[in-house]
Amino acid sequence: MKPMEPMKPLSGGQKWWPNSLGQPSSSGSQNDMRYAFFPDKQCLLVENNGELTIYDSGTHRIQGVSAQQSHDHHLVLTSQNGAVDLANLKQV
Repeated sequence: MKPMEPMKPLSGGQKWWPNSLGQPSSSGSQNDMRYAFFPDKQCLLVENNGELTIYDSGTHRIQGVSAQQSHDHHLVLTSQNGAVDLANLKQV
């Protein structure tokens, strides 16, 4: 009998952002969308259905992202200023 192989992390827990950004202060996933926020870089990464978009978060410190269940998967961010519509952030 062969010894057991070490457990591998689940794909949802693996790092998917570039090393140059460091560690995010918040990250998460829901359905086919995931996000990671890097406050030192003022950078929010959002991957939706495999398509990565980078946003300039400006003065917002993103603490969470929620997807409204609609045909356009509208995203709303939670920051120190309250709710922020992702459409209001500048794409980089």
